Amino acid sequence: MEIELLFALVLALISLAFGIGLGYYLKSRADARSVISARQQAESILTEARDKAREIELEAKDQALAIRNEAESEMNRRRRELTRLEERAQRRLDQLEERAENLETRERRLSQRQSAIDKRFAELQKAEAEYEATLERIGGMTRDEAKAELLQRLEKTERAEMARVVRQIEAEIAETAEQRARELVTLAIERIASDVVAESTVASIPLPADDMKGRIIGRQGRNIRAIEAATGVDLVVDDTPEAIIISSHDPVRREVARIALSKLVQDGRIHPARIEKEVQKAQEEVDRAIREAGEEAAYQTGFQGLHPELLKLIGRLKYRTSYGQNQYYHAIETSHLAGLLATELHGDVRAAKMGGLLHDLGKAVSHEVEGPHALVGADIARRYGVPEKVVNIIASHHGETEPQCLEAILVGAADAISGARPGARRESLENYIKRLNALEEIATSFNGVQEAFAIQAGREVRIIVRPDQLDDMSIIELARNIAHKVEDSLQYPGQIKVTVIRETRAVEFAK
Repeated sequence: MEIELLFALVLALISLAFGIGLGYYLKSRADARSVISARQQAESILTEARDKAREIELEAKDQALAIRNEAESEMNRRRRELTRLEERAQRRLDQLEERAENLETRERRLSQRQSAIDKRFAELQKAEAEYEATLERIGGMTRDEAKAELLQRLEKTERAEMARVVRQIEAEIAETAEQRARELVTLAIERIASDVVAESTVASIPLPADDMKGRIIGRQGRNIRAIEAATGVDLVVDDTPEAIIISSHDPVRREVARIALSKLVQDGRIHPARIEKEVQKAQEEVDRAIREAGEEAAYQTGFQGLHPELLKLIGRLKYRTSYGQNQYYHAIETSHLAGLLATELHGDVRAAKMGGLLHDLGKAVSHEVEGPHALVGADIARRYGVPEKVVNIIASHHGETEPQCLEAILVGAADAISGARPGARRESLENYIKRLNALEEIATSFNGVQEAFAIQAGREVRIIVRPDQLDDMSIIELARNIAHKVEDSLQYPGQIKVTVIRETRAVEFAK
């Protein structure tokens, strides 16, 4: 039993020793593998570090190369810019040198001309002195008498030269101004057109039968008196078949009477109460039409914010005519024309258009207020808050006051264009003949005028002067004075050309 225990103990010791040895061996093997693994990891890390270092080195080289290229490009650009600046500076220097040479050349020429002028002046003084001495010696004149004779001869010579120069300058200015004016007027007229309404102070009402005249007159004339009292017009019942005439200088009243009478004739019931009712309805209809016409005119010209009373007066112009031209459409046309002219000449377009629209405002109340329609219209416009610039445009478009701005002149021109274009207005034969006679009378009222002829329908007046009384310089002044007197004395559409003719004749007889 003890042997077995001993044997077991020995066996246990042997097993323990073997286990310890085996453990030590396994530990040694594990440590060796750890070292190998660590070494491999270290080599891998080292290799990776070397690769990254190589990559960083390559990137650094690339960046350095890029920076170097960029620096070289910037240096080249600046070098080119410096070269360009140097070339430009050289050109400027060459130009300055050339200018300096030109200035020196011009200065030398001026010096030469001054010397020539001084020499010529000295020669003229010498010749003048010799001429004075000759006059005193030959004619027995004193020095003052000789000076007067010399001044008279010089004045006559210089007046002829001045007349020639003035004619040349006026011809050049007239050619340029006429060409530009034609362009502006043509441009404006091409873009504006309006209808023409014949001037009339009467209106005709058609009747279904002649017996309707008796019903309009009524018993003892009570119906016709009621119509005339309610409308303020005159009814003319004559032998005109199936028609009755309404006569009135107030176009609004005439229109009210026309509408009311047309409805009475159509309805057939004509008596004072019915007449009063229809006249009231017609008045309301005309007032509404006037208001709508004023608003339409403001819309077409771009002035929707005008005072309602101004719009009403503009609308009343629809029933007002002048020389056969409807003043409502004339106001709209003048507004557009003035705006176009102001645009071409870089003026105040809005002021010009407003002045053109309101320039004949006074004609809407011309039968109610005394005075020129331009001044009346200006007072009305000022009363309703129109700018003072536009008020001056209205007041000055016929010359009652002086224009204070470019737009006032443009509105006057636009007004003349609208009235002077072909077909815009018509004149009676009597007025036409009066204007021709007035033109000839104005021309013959000046001294030295032999004959005067109004031609081209009064668009031109030709004057023949006495050559022994007027010289070339005087006829220029005469033409200007006649034109001014025509402007101040006559009213006419468009313009009138004044032509003065001086004929020089040389007559000699062979004996």
